[in-house]
Amino acid sequence: MLHQATYKEHDEARQGENYTPFEMALNVNKKHFYIESYGCAMNFADSEVVASILVDNGYGSTSKIEAADIVFVNTCSIREKAEETIRKRLHTFSKLKKARPGLLVGVLGCMAERLKATLIEKEKLVDIVVGPDSYRSLPSLIEDAESGQKAVNVLLSRDETYADISPLRLNSNGVNAFVSIMRGCNNMCSFCVVPFTRGRERSRDADSILHECRDLFDTGYREVTLLGQNVDSYHWIPGTKGAGAVSFAMLLERVARIDPRLRVRFSTSHPKDITDDVLHTMVKYENICNYIHLPVQSGSSRILQLMNRTYSREWYVAKVDRIRELIPDCGLSTDMITGFCTETEEDHRQSLSLMEYCRYDLAYMYFYSERPGTLAERRFEDDIPPEVKKRRLQEIIDLHRIHSLESMQKDVGKTFKVLIEGHSKKSDADLFGRNDQNKVVVFPKGDHQKGEYVYIKVESCTSGTLIGKITTPSVKENLHFQHKAYLKQQQNIQ
Repeated sequence: MLHQATYKEHDEARQGENYTPFEMALNVNKKHFYIESYGCAMNFADSEVVASILVDNGYGSTSKIEAADIVFVNTCSIREKAEETIRKRLHTFSKLKKARPGLLVGVLGCMAERLKATLIEKEKLVDIVVGPDSYRSLPSLIEDAESGQKAVNVLLSRDETYADISPLRLNSNGVNAFVSIMRGCNNMCSFCVVPFTRGRERSRDADSILHECRDLFDTGYREVTLLGQNVDSYHWIPGTKGAGAVSFAMLLERVARIDPRLRVRFSTSHPKDITDDVLHTMVKYENICNYIHLPVQSGSSRILQLMNRTYSREWYVAKVDRIRELIPDCGLSTDMITGFCTETEEDHRQSLSLMEYCRYDLAYMYFYSERPGTLAERRFEDDIPPEVKKRRLQEIIDLHRIHSLESMQKDVGKTFKVLIEGHSKKSDADLFGRNDQNKVVVFPKGDHQKGEYVYIKVESCTSGTLIGKITTPSVKENLHFQHKAYLKQQQNIQ
């Protein structure tokens, strides 16, 4: 069972979501596993790798915890709240173990690396602890745990990318898929645990990425999201003598060229690393979505320096200006942290003013949560009172809600090409999909189905959803779409 979220950011509504396996999953397999995943999209992509490894070793998957012999929780350490949620689940599973002798509980992912001794020795909540780079060892670790031994492997790797493993698509709609292109991070932002829990940055070989994307398209998928902690620093050097290095812009282009019907998204970009080459590639290919997640974290250059983000407010603003110069209709989202160490009211006002300037379509906003082992924990005092952090966060949220609604309202009356992803949550009579800018669009079903592209004329909106009807583009709109495609085709020829 998989509990999934989307993109690097945490989709709070999907934390703890159940996965329904294929009918053949509950069969003659020797043992069955159940997986819950929390946190970012990288975790959910990893859970698909774990499922593939286990199935290849004779285990079956189940969405029913009572049918499971092994329960895994793929964990997140990015914020204290995430760890608290996971701990509650582990205590629940610990009670199940007492009622069902022989049931094994395992922790995967970032908490595994950080809290291995506490979880398995001190609190005795789990039987298996496996870090993000050690999933290949799971079958042998399960055998160790079954024999009563401590089953721990949290070693980080400088070269593990799981490039040869085909992820088992769990809880998939058959339309969208995550494709991991790299692992780890070298940025060492002072507030972040990722470099310590996921290790140093390494890029997966481009050929295996292209093979996975082609396979997905051939089996009916129509959108892939290329995943990495910082996709713009992707850099792969082929083993073939004389072959040049592959940059992210080059990889993006190769994926886009698989088929014009395959939409391509990517996440996440670091402001210091996203290049004009990437932006020009986005302009060049109609099937690369015009949407960039560009985390800023703070609007204050002083705070950005303390965070070790390696750019200033002015640098970030220039990058946003460049994106909008080259891709005027590009959707833009961000991450914002309030209450970082020493943050003053003036620093906070600068964050608010940056939000005003950028007017993001989507934002993921949090108050600062000190994480053990990070550079900030070692160097700075977490000196902003919780009530101040929360008040500043609420001000950021309130401002973004205004911007989000205004962004949606600007799209009323426009026509968008939408990839259908499934039925609306509120009614089976409606379908939903997303446009280029990653905005959710809901519309009457008609005789269409998921995986198809349709044109939707937006008639109304909420702060989070565009609402419209399927249409045939007018002559003017059709000329607009054709002109955009023609321009990209000409750039492609050049």
